[in-house]
Amino acid sequence: MKKLLFTAAIAVLGFASANAQDDTTNTTGGFAQGDIFLSGSVGFGNETTGDVKSNVFTIAPKAGYFVSDNIAVGVKLGYTSWKGDNDGTDTVDANEFAGGVFGRYYMTPANQFSLFAELGVDYTSSDDKLADLKSDGVSAGFAPGISYFVSDKFAIEASFGILGYSTEKADFDGAESTDNFNFGLNFSNINFGIVYNL
Repeated sequence: MKKLLFTAAIAVLGFASANAQDDTTNTTGGFAQGDIFLSGSVGFGNETTGDVKSNVFTIAPKAGYFVSDNIAVGVKLGYTSWKGDNDGTDTVDANEFAGGVFGRYYMTPANQFSLFAELGVDYTSSDDKLADLKSDGVSAGFAPGISYFVSDKFAIEASFGILGYSTEKADFDGAESTDNFNFGLNFSNINFGIVYNL
């Protein structure tokens, strides 16, 4: 159910800004060592089947720092909420908090157009209030992407989640872990963003 609701949240909005600490920024745009970027995504989705309604909301801020011209490292946070009801009776009431680290490698960071690859690891903690069940998990994912500066200040980017692994275990004695391995691409794995280079 949780996976189905999350997949329904296909409306993703991203915003990012990059703060260059060097005044010699390339006039066609791009990144360099010492640059800082802030980004984030917000998503909302809903699903209705007869009298059964469900909603999902997610927000995930991210911050990164270029340790070299090609490599950026950073941290990210996330919160997701699932709520659903059947003709006024709650069917889903759960939330999940996440925190993690990531690294990006840019192929041509100082250029107007650049390809990048991102690898991230997250820790998650979820709480299903109706079932009175809490669980913890760890996930790792790989996402290639594209960044394109439309001017010396603004860029657009897109990333495509394609490879991931997660493991989750309920918080009670004797619980067994649930492991997932995903490879592929669907609309819920595509994220678009806008970059502003100060």
